[in-house]
Amino acid sequence: MTKLSNRKLFVSSCIVFYISFLTTAHVLAFTTLQTNNVQSLPFIPKQKTCLQQQQLGTFEPLNIPTQQSSSSSSSLQEEERSIAFYNYSSTTPIPYEPMWNMQKKLLQCHLNRLSSSSSSSCNQFLSVEDTSILTTLNGYNIHSSESHTHSFQDKDAIIMLQHTPVYTLGTASDPNYITSQDNVDIIRIERGGEVTCHAPGQLTVYPILDLRGYRQDIHWYMRALEECILIALEKAGVQGATREEDLTGVWVQNKKIAALGVKVRRWVTMHGLAVNVEHSCVSYFDGIVPCGLVGRQVCCINDFLDEPMSVAEFSVCMKEAMEEVFEVALVEV
Repeated sequence: MTKLSNRKLFVSSCIVFYISFLTTAHVLAFTTLQTNNVQSLPFIPKQKTCLQQQQLGTFEPLNIPTQQSSSSSSSLQEEERSIAFYNYSSTTPIPYEPMWNMQKKLLQCHLNRLSSSSSSSCNQFLSVEDTSILTTLNGYNIHSSESHTHSFQDKDAIIMLQHTPVYTLGTASDPNYITSQDNVDIIRIERGGEVTCHAPGQLTVYPILDLRGYRQDIHWYMRALEECILIALEKAGVQGATREEDLTGVWVQNKKIAALGVKVRRWVTMHGLAVNVEHSCVSYFDGIVPCGLVGRQVCCINDFLDEPMSVAEFSVCMKEAMEEVFEVALVEV
């Protein structure tokens, strides 16, 4: 009886094993068939025709209250909200890396100020004494003396300049959007956004601002930079400039005239914006897909003016616009 029971148990086990084997083989065969079917489909490359929604937030004026002096009717706002203005827009175009290093140095000075237990956010602006010294030194090479400039480097500042030709990639930019290098430098930097171009004939602006003195909202800051561009373009005589829904930047007649890309660390900004002014800068965009926007074109200010404007002339419009939007006075260094 025991031998018969063992034989039945053995036969039952064999049957179960055989059924399991057939089931497994069928599943494997079906999976292989499905996989082969997928692999046999033609490969369709991913084409980025539009980007994820970027234009978040809205611009609202700061409307900072103006304080009045007890000894005079003049406003103290300009004295209390003065910032350094490094204006290189009329000089020879500057290579990218030296100005990148300058931004990082000014940013680090801000971070050192914020880390100091004896400092507060309110001293991000130039003092009346600072402003007086800068006005006296204006026109001299104050960068030759560290003693003069050291006290200004932890204050808010705006840099305006033209760059030598360069393609810059953001932290997550796709290098495939560079279609032709043509001896143009390529540099990956720590800003957001896709590939863009800097070249002579374009005004590049780098605000180094502690947003505690404005509004601690990165989306507001991006919209504020766009507002500066819109106001400056209107001052320059360009009509019809506008934002475009879901995209960062400024457009005229469906062509992009200005791009933005920033980095913010502990609410202190670096990098910034670029506006195409002269025709000479536009040809460099032929080597890239600007901002990763497939099929979109770029333009420049002089496309829309009867009398061409230089970068230095447009920088005056931009300076006035930034003073209006950020409610500051730019004191040239």
